[in-house]
Amino acid sequence: MGIRILGTGSYLPPRVVTNDEIAKSLDTSDEWIYSHTGIHSRHMAEGDDCTSTMAAKAAKAAMESAGVTPDEIGLIVLATSTPDYNPFPSTACVVQGLLGCKNAGAFDLQAACAGFVYALEQARGFVNFYPDKKALVIGAESLTRILDWTDRASCILFGDGAGAVVLGNDEPPGVASLKTKAHTILGADGLGSHFISRTGGCRDALPISPVTNVPEKPQPYLPVLTLKGHDVFVFAVKTLAKVASDLCTKLGTKPEEIDRVFAHQANGRIIEATARRMKLPLSKFWLNLETTANTSAASIPISLDQAVRAGELKEGMNIVMVGFGAGLTYGGTYCRWPEL
Repeated sequence: MGIRILGTGSYLPPRVVTNDEIAKSLDTSDEWIYSHTGIHSRHMAEGDDCTSTMAAKAAKAAMESAGVTPDEIGLIVLATSTPDYNPFPSTACVVQGLLGCKNAGAFDLQAACAGFVYALEQARGFVNFYPDKKALVIGAESLTRILDWTDRASCILFGDGAGAVVLGNDEPPGVASLKTKAHTILGADGLGSHFISRTGGCRDALPISPVTNVPEKPQPYLPVLTLKGHDVFVFAVKTLAKVASDLCTKLGTKPEEIDRVFAHQANGRIIEATARRMKLPLSKFWLNLETTANTSAASIPISLDQAVRAGELKEGMNIVMVGFGAGLTYGGTYCRWPEL
């Protein structure tokens, strides 16, 4: 009873780019990339595939899994760092149109790789107060389109894809929040905002023409992602372990009672270090980045759907979903699947 995840879905574009393919144009190798990241390959969106179409495909699969029609969706929250347009219209609105969810409000949420956890909490609040409606939470990214493919430090890390869940509630308004056994932590550290960034935006003023005394037309350029790998690694390991431990403390449980950890799939070495810090076997951590790479806000919902469809995420399991990302942002949710 109460708020719970009714269904999951995911989508990975068919084009697979291996480390060997990348090594044809960069001074690297499959062995080097895998030893440093745990990644062998990643998916790349091509042709008509983009963030909105991948999100819609994952969402449709989640709705089918939940047995929910488009008319029943009351809210769509799309976590992404790679929207179709920059910054409007929101990609969530595009997805709403593609799915035919005519009764749904829709908006994008930007919390980078922690975005799905942030979005899930927004949707949980919505269905708590509107139990007659369902919420669709999506993480979707076209990261391969914002990379500098000559930068070995960053282009090897990322891939494209989408994951989604449907939330429902069968309690009166406000009651579910009093009965829930789940707990969420959301946080940020803006002092590290320069660790991961993408050029572009409205931070810098346009140059003023000396002739007309009004701004000149900006020169077109391709915004690309940049990151400080070592700083991100240190922050990630410390933060993932602390968030998971703090969730256990708030719920009066212990880390060893966790059945599965669905951590953001950023880097295999980060997850291994987090497992050591938490004193948990690596087998408790869901791992798929070997073939998906870092899909940012999509990584946790893709992992959830894969685990469900593989029969490895079962009702009653104690799970933690935890992520970190640019901002810096971080967040985690501890729940007894599929209750929220």
